[in-house]
Amino acid sequence: MKTQSHISAVAAARGFSLVELMVTIAIALFLLGGLLTVVQNVRSTYASQQAMAQLQDQQRFAFSVLTDVIQAGSYFPDPTVWTPANSLPAVGPYQAGAAFTGASGPPDQLGVRYRTALNDGVIVCDGSTNLANPTHLYTNTFTVTLPAGNVPGTLNCSVDGANPIVLVQGVQSMQVWYGVKRNFATSDYNVDTYLTAAQMGAADWGNISSVRVQLIFTNPLVGFGMAGQQPPTITMERVVEVMGRAGVHT
Repeated sequence: MKTQSHISAVAAARGFSLVELMVTIAIALFLLGGLLTVVQNVRSTYASQQAMAQLQDQQRFAFSVLTDVIQAGSYFPDPTVWTPANSLPAVGPYQAGAAFTGASGPPDQLGVRYRTALNDGVIVCDGSTNLANPTHLYTNTFTVTLPAGNVPGTLNCSVDGANPIVLVQGVQSMQVWYGVKRNFATSDYNVDTYLTAAQMGAADWGNISSVRVQLIFTNPLVGFGMAGQQPPTITMERVVEVMGRAGVHT
């Protein structure tokens, strides 16, 4: 005759039933699926944050270069020797004494020039300075290469007509407006209108006090499954004062 303890021992030796094992596996798979989803979401969030941080770095760098170059427009050393006319002669699309030129797109083009002295530290758009010539007339030309397929668009710069170098990637277009004064009832450099290159008259190119630049970047979040939740582009804009036109009108 089997005792109660013997029956309990036999029941314990049988282990789990098939139903119990299936339930356990189902719970484990459910928990594992949840863990994988969390890991995937964390990785996607990290990647999108990295992409946005990279975009912000590109935006800062692009506008840093644009600001430095535009502010230097019409600069020339030693005003007792140089004048706007002999510092900035009529060459190519530039009028005599004019520091800027441009072309309406889209994308627009922007040209900026200035004359530097040896070792005066004035930076051109490729990051170099005048280390060789007693004086040199620099021309900086900003252009945008449109995106093509999987190749992103780029903001480029050419110095003195050389082959363009890429400044930043992810740029889809550039728009430029020139701040000029057309009401000469008062003698100052205040801007009273912004014009595109196509709207500029001959007299306007020598009368620019500021430049408004708008860069249109590809939104990197669209590539992270957010195409329906995010705009396809991000627009950044800055108004840059021309240093040669700042201060009191004399």
